Amino acid sequence: MARMTEKLWRCGAHQISCGSRTLVMGIVNVTPDSFSDGGLFDGPDAAVKHGLQMVSEGADILDVGGESTRPGSNPVNAAEEIARTVPVIRGLLDSRRDLIVSIDTRKAEVASAALAAGAAIVNDVSAGADPAMFAAVALTGAGMVLMHMKGEPKTMQDDPSYDDVIEEVHGFLRERVEAAALAGIDASRLAVDPGIGFGKSLEHNLEILRSIERFADLSLPVLAGPSRKRFIGTLTGTDDPADRTEGTAAAVAWCAFHGVDIVRVHDVAQMVKVVRVADAIARGIRR
Repeated sequence: MARMTEKLWRCGAHQISCGSRTLVMGIVNVTPDSFSDGGLFDGPDAAVKHGLQMVSEGADILDVGGESTRPGSNPVNAAEEIARTVPVIRGLLDSRRDLIVSIDTRKAEVASAALAAGAAIVNDVSAGADPAMFAAVALTGAGMVLMHMKGEPKTMQDDPSYDDVIEEVHGFLRERVEAAALAGIDASRLAVDPGIGFGKSLEHNLEILRSIERFADLSLPVLAGPSRKRFIGTLTGTDDPADRTEGTAAAVAWCAFHGVDIVRVHDVAQMVKVVRVADAIARGIRR
């Protein structure tokens, strides 16, 4: 059953209400090699147009990324990542000053450039592994998503193993929340993500989803990103990530029913409809 505890997630100048309804974060990949939509929106104009379309479809947050972290991907240098993402962030905010934009990066240098361009959130798949990341976030008052990833994108799906996936992921996130606090980031600026698909097998992903409410005891907004992931392709027999909409909808509905605060998705129009129905059933919320 979905929880109804409301939290304010402070992200720069924005205060995002989490808990009363499921928020939708739209994915804006500015990359040639992302697993699902690589190359489709890798120019600034196309990416800005795509992001604004997502907002018109109901996205609450736009997450702009310039480095693919799909399994087997190679890293991108900071200069290239900045060149890909900063013009898109500026273009989005030039079009709509009220937008909430996140930068999907694990590099402090990229985060700083994106925050200077107007981004309000750093979505870090490495949970602050870059020694300079927490300072960059603390300096600006930005929000931050701390995600669990086992290993590096290049090798993370090479037979990942855990003694207890829930306890290990939960313990890692708790430790990173404490580290962020010690670095000067107030808890009200943090959210957590158990990292579905990042160094997890099919069964690990399913166990995380079954136990997703376990992460609520960190008393922070919980974000989940099941969209078009490989485990959905395995379960539905769909090789093309773009054909995984129905499977994604099932995972997103489950997340909404079980109190996840934010879902990160590719198919915004469809998933907004999914969470509207799920929220009406589970939380009595109609919008």
